[in-house]
Amino acid sequence: MDWSILWWILAVMIVIAGLAGTVIPALPGVPLVFLGLFIGAWIGQFEAIGWTTIGILAVLALLAWIVDFLAGAAGARYLGASSRAFWGATIGAIAGIFFGIAGMLLGPFIGAVLGELSGGNTMVQSGRAGVGAWIGMVIATAVKLALAFLMIGIFIFSLGFGHMGVTA
Repeated sequence: MDWSILWWILAVMIVIAGLAGTVIPALPGVPLVFLGLFIGAWIGQFEAIGWTTIGILAVLALLAWIVDFLAGAAGARYLGASSRAFWGATIGAIAGIFFGIAGMLLGPFIGAVLGELSGGNTMVQSGRAGVGAWIGMVIATAVKLALAFLMIGIFIFSLGFGHMGVTA
């Protein structure tokens, strides 16, 4: 029996889970995309998708991780938030998963506001911090999603042209 079809199904499912994870907090989105693409390269014994391409995909995955960390913190700091707002936004994002789309959109904001309020700040200061944390998380999510699709595009390009001696 040819197991490659099952491996491809697994790889595609992992990539899809990774794409979902770029917008759903608490799921390692881009690392899952990378894992799925790595499995795809492994299925082809790294012939069409070589180590150079794998290296490029790994760098993009690392860049997405760095952006995810820095954008949330930068957005919160830009509008005067403390580390309490950052951690509150993170906890709010995770808790928001259980409340559907509205929870995922409002969770980081509410968490950041509560984090700032717990530090003794006024509602206005806390609200500004919440907006900053929310903007940072939205920007981070957009960049992660763009990088994930870029990774998939590079993989598909390499898969299509790798057999012709062209590698990305």
